[in-house]
Parts: sequence; structure tokens; C-alpha cells
Amino acid sequence: MRIVVVPSTLALLPRYASASDPIPELRAAVHAATAWVLEDGPVGGVAGSPAGLEVARHLVGDPVEAVPGLLVAAGGSAMRTENAPGAFDERAEGYDAVVGKALATGDLEALSRIDVPLAEELWAGEDALVLAALGRRLAGTTRVLDVQVDYDDAPYGVQYWVVRWQCES
Repeated sequence: MRIVVVPSTLALLPRYASASDPIPELRAAVHAATAWVLEDGPVGGVAGSPAGLEVARHLVGDPVEAVPGLLVAAGGSAMRTENAPGAFDERAEGYDAVVGKALATGDLEALSRIDVPLAEELWAGEDALVLAALGRRLAGTTRVLDVQVDYDDAPYGVQYWVVRWQCES
């Protein structure tokens, strides 16, 4: 089974496009990972906050029951710099490092233990809930065989990841 984690940012939706793309590298990584998860056919599930679900459905359409493959739309903190949407919080980088490591290593147990109260303070609460639920849903039943991190950066002070997991379930 293939699983892709992409950001839940609405900037990925066409209605938010502008003459100059502020996130071209992120957009390219998202499209490449989405194409990869779709190589085996339609995606069987999407997960995300309300905004994340809108992004996920834009990328892969409606999920098809009983089909493997999952696209998860979730990101990190929004408080990495003074100019970030949530201003600066010195805890943001550490929080993002923990989540980023879990994603980059396919550590489902670590994802299930994300500090959701801290995430809420760092403007990542809804996405943390999604990632923790993903970890709980898959831990013990799914093994991540291979991980590819296509994107790991915090433009505008907001942490985004694009990660591909090849799993055995």
C-alpha cells in the first residue's frame, strides 16, 4: 500500500493561485508524490482537517472503497518565524523536528503520540490530530518498508512535508 503525506495548505488549490507562485518547489513535490500514489490506481482514502480534505480531494478526487492507497493532508507548525501566520514561538522548531522525524522514518508509534495540546498552541492542532490518528490507525497492523521525503521546509514560517511511504499491511 502507498501512503502520501502532503500539506493541508489551501495555497495548493487553484482558487488561491496568483500570477506568481509563492510555493513552486512545494507544489512540484506535491504533484510528484500524488502521481506516485495514483500509479496503482485510485486512492482508497483521504484524511485531513476540513481544509486538508479539500486539498486531498482536489489532488486525487473522491476515494474509492476497498482500494489501497491513502493521501493524508497535514502539516506542521505555523510559528517558525516572526513573519509566520502565528508569529514566532521558540517551541515550533522542536515540535516540527519530532513530527518530521516520525514522518521521515515511518515511525507510526511516534506519530500516534504527537503532543496535540502543544500543536494547538503552535497553530497545528487539526493537522496533529490527523497525523496522530494515522499513527494509531496503522500502528501494529502496517509496516513502513520505504520512505521518501520529497519536501521538508518552512516557507513563510509554516512547516510543510511531502512524504511517500511504501507499506506492507
